[in-house]
Amino acid sequence: MNPGTSRTWWKTTVGVLLTAVMLFPVYWMLNVSFTRDQDMRKSPPSLFPAHGTLEGYRAVLDQQLPYLGTSLVIGLGTVVLTVALAAPAGYALAKLRPRGGGVLSFLLLVAQMVPGIIMAMGFYAIYLQLGLLQSVPGLIVADSTLAVPFAVLIFTAFMSGIPGELLQAAQMDGARALRTFWSVVLPMSRNSIVTVSLFAFLWSWSDFIFASTLANGGAHEPITLGIYHYIGNNNQQWNAIMATAVVASLPATVILVLAQRYVAAGVTAGAVKD
Repeated sequence: MNPGTSRTWWKTTVGVLLTAVMLFPVYWMLNVSFTRDQDMRKSPPSLFPAHGTLEGYRAVLDQQLPYLGTSLVIGLGTVVLTVALAAPAGYALAKLRPRGGGVLSFLLLVAQMVPGIIMAMGFYAIYLQLGLLQSVPGLIVADSTLAVPFAVLIFTAFMSGIPGELLQAAQMDGARALRTFWSVVLPMSRNSIVTVSLFAFLWSWSDFIFASTLANGGAHEPITLGIYHYIGNNNQQWNAIMATAVVASLPATVILVLAQRYVAAGVTAGAVKD
């Protein structure tokens, strides 16, 4: 056997084994979600649900849909707010070169290092005065603070690579900065928009700190709190708990699979310069 081929097979085998180890918790989550209550404490546990049941998923449809709907609204709202704030900011830093732009970029990096619990306490004090506690708009604004600094840096890196000649041509045709941004820069920034939207959605969908601090006990709670309450109230119904986790993972998984090629292009934008 060719030595190069041997090394390739060895690396592939190691990669497959490591991937299997990392994905085993996901498989076990699926397995338990289809397992009957009477088989849950079986020793040794079954690697496959021989007598599968959909009771866990029926419980999800009966009890968890409001939480899923709230998370979907919060996630989409966070995406819209993040893109609306970060795209113009990235364009300004990349092409308009405002005074103090370097300082602002540094502050954006620092903002990503602030622990979420500190930000949550700050939002709690502000929302208590404004009456925004336990509200969907309050969670959208809070979740956006996690995504906006990252989004501005992604947009800045991508838009820096847009040829200046295109912008100059638009200006010669009479387009002002706003029209150039809307008609030229945004259409060319599709990859970065998809990347930012995906990460903003994932952060808001999986958020627990802001949700537990700002929305706990309200009429509209996201799915992370739904799972948390479900574990506390049904600690013996593990098939329902795992079914809830599976359903909660589906939207993020589907979006990530569909958008992966745009994400790869958006993340690496600006990494290589001519």
